[in-house]
Amino acid sequence: MSETPKSQVKEINISQEMKSSFLDYAMSVIVSRALPDVRDGLKPVHRRILYAMHDLGIHADKPYKKSARIVGDVIGKYHPHGDSAVYETMVRMAQDFNYRYMLVDGHGNFGSVDGDAAAAMRYTESRMSKISMELLRDINKDTIDYQPNYDGEEREPVVLPARFPNLLVNGTTGIAVGMATNIPPHQLGEVIDGVLAISHDPEMTTQELMEIIPGPDFPTGGIILGRSGIRKAYETGRGSITVRAKVEIEQKSNGKEVIIVKELPYQVNKARLVEKIAELARDKKIEGITDLRDESDRKGMRIVIEVRKDANANVLLNNLYKHTALQTSFGINTLALVNGHPKVLSLKQCLVHYLDHQKVVIRRRTEFELRKAEARAHILEGLRTALDHLDAVISLIRSSQTTDIARAGLMSQFNLSEKQAQAILDMRLQRLTGLEREKIEEEYQNLVNLIAELKAILADEEKVLEIIREELLEIKERFNDKRRTEIVAGGIENIEDEDLIPRENIVISLTHNGYIKRLPVSTYRAQRRGGRGIQGMGTNEDDFVEQLITTSTHDTILFFTNKGKVYRTKGYEIPEFSRTAKGIPIINLLGIEKGEWVNAIIPVEEFVDDWSLFFTTKEGISKRSPLTSFANIRNNGLIALSLREGDELISVRLTDGSKHMIIGTKNGMLIRFPETDVRSMGRTATGVKGITLDSNDEVVGMEVLEENNDVLIVTKNGYGKRTPASEYRIQGRGGKGIKTCHVTEKNGDLVSMRAVTGEEDLMLITTGGVLIRIDVASISKMGRNTQGVKLISIKESENQFVATVAKVEKEEEEEDQEINRIDEDEAILDENQDGSTPKSEE
Repeated sequence: MSETPKSQVKEINISQEMKSSFLDYAMSVIVSRALPDVRDGLKPVHRRILYAMHDLGIHADKPYKKSARIVGDVIGKYHPHGDSAVYETMVRMAQDFNYRYMLVDGHGNFGSVDGDAAAAMRYTESRMSKISMELLRDINKDTIDYQPNYDGEEREPVVLPARFPNLLVNGTTGIAVGMATNIPPHQLGEVIDGVLAISHDPEMTTQELMEIIPGPDFPTGGIILGRSGIRKAYETGRGSITVRAKVEIEQKSNGKEVIIVKELPYQVNKARLVEKIAELARDKKIEGITDLRDESDRKGMRIVIEVRKDANANVLLNNLYKHTALQTSFGINTLALVNGHPKVLSLKQCLVHYLDHQKVVIRRRTEFELRKAEARAHILEGLRTALDHLDAVISLIRSSQTTDIARAGLMSQFNLSEKQAQAILDMRLQRLTGLEREKIEEEYQNLVNLIAELKAILADEEKVLEIIREELLEIKERFNDKRRTEIVAGGIENIEDEDLIPRENIVISLTHNGYIKRLPVSTYRAQRRGGRGIQGMGTNEDDFVEQLITTSTHDTILFFTNKGKVYRTKGYEIPEFSRTAKGIPIINLLGIEKGEWVNAIIPVEEFVDDWSLFFTTKEGISKRSPLTSFANIRNNGLIALSLREGDELISVRLTDGSKHMIIGTKNGMLIRFPETDVRSMGRTATGVKGITLDSNDEVVGMEVLEENNDVLIVTKNGYGKRTPASEYRIQGRGGKGIKTCHVTEKNGDLVSMRAVTGEEDLMLITTGGVLIRIDVASISKMGRNTQGVKLISIKESENQFVATVAKVEKEEEEEDQEINRIDEDEAILDENQDGSTPKSEE
């Protein structure tokens, strides 16, 4: 084997060659493959397919032709790539779930929304659709430029005339090198109206345009949530929108609910969606589904999800939105080629570029028709001259030996051009009749008028715009249809899942061992004080309910732990269980660390500047911090306050800066002071002393004291009372406080202290899980230094105690409810029967 001569070897810098070659490749992909032209909204392969079908005469009014024949023509003349790539592109152009307005009319199996592939191209047939004919209308009137094909033997269009704004109407998706485009489809009539509006008022704003083009319109329908993502995309060219399936919840005769899915988000595979739902139900990640069927047919889509009788269809649907493609995000990236360069375009820029293209098309068509009219008028002028001098013309032609001599004679004798002279020579004798002479004159006068009109159009841009408007309105009248995708107004950037969750009052319970659940408030019936109660939840022998709050499904729930950290979730995100169910471990809901447990829960409806969170720890340390400091909390929690060694966070309350705070202790002491005594501090501050404790004492509760409140206390053994707030004098923070309850072995230590109005109910939960609901107004008002009355009967033999106390909204009592009364004389008072304060406490 002979070696290559050194003279034929060229040394190059490999780094420079790689850079140059990659840039060439990148530009080829960007310009010649992946990105659409802003003028006709087509990539080269789409344009070549349509042009090849036009060239073959496979128009919408002609018979179908085998797809293989079309594909062969495309790859043989214009697109030197794989036949499968061309055919798959043509298939998508014929799918009503991919294209808003199909550009190919397919006959045969062209795939399905389930992801089924189309039949092989030798089995299917195709032709241009009626609307795709409008993309190529007037293409033979010199409206666009042509370029040589890949081998230089054919010509192909650089761009199509595009008599409607296809870039926005059908959208496109493409991945180039270092960039990608993702333009959603739109409703034809709306986009045309947008172009018309821009033609009348070029200074229109995006907001004004959105009144005409409210947003994308997907072929598969669905629901777009909110308008802010659309507005951002229309203003900047980039944005994200959330699309949901269109569903209905039907009630069956047996009381069960059924979720019917009728429309899916754009480009969602129905078969995979059904499989995903079945998988989630099988793995118990979503509970409440008893049956799942796909009943879709040629009449439309219908996925049936049967809901268990005791399950909430809205909650189940919300979980499906969260975990399946019933809700998806569509990232809009309006990237297109403008004069051969990729640019990210706003909605207005897309419309302006299309309008500019149409101006060029109309001008070039007008110039073409003007040239054609002038050429014909020129010929007719020659014929008119011949008819006016008919005898002389005939004599000259008869006396001429050859055609060339005759042509030259006509040109010199009658001052005609060569084309005019040739037209006279080509004229048939029948044109010499009187009727034919009138037709020539009539045609000539019409051409004179047409030429004047065409010149006027070229001289006046407003006339060009008027033609564009007329032709766009014609397209709209022929092809316009109804909007398919519904846009839910809202104008908020991130639509939360609670949009489909009913707003209802709920009870959230948390056990000592960390099991959490939610239930509707209506689960619990009101009972008179002293009743045995109902079983509130099933617990283990070593577990009991520790936290119980009432809130709304839409409120933000802040969880404060013993380590001074705060976590957050939404009310509806806490799983709902039956009254006797244990719930789920809170570690499955929040990112709580080992050795950390929740001991304060605060529901927040809205984070506002004027409100604060007031903290109190077991050792009596208090702190006040702005509520807004807790608006943004990470998944792994946030430090709410810094604790001293051995201390724990006991209570947190919302305050408005104008109230008095009360802090109660296990030994029955209570202090009242203005919250302003504790200055506002940063989120991580430790705080200051709120109450001074004895060595064996600790804080059991802290409350915001409103006007006309009573102070309600509940003891370990189920005793309680109300005392008017007026009996507690205002002190400075940090004092030891005054006695609020006479603690004895019979009533036990204080377990709870609450501020009440008498217009609420009280929930008491024992360590055995027994729960009773009591009207606070039925609890006796007594002096500070009393033991109180029995609120709940506790079996001492079972060693049960009151574990948790919570205020809930008042509920009407049922008339047939058993009423258990305990006389007021059973109240145990100490030696001071009138309830006055002993002197030793002053």
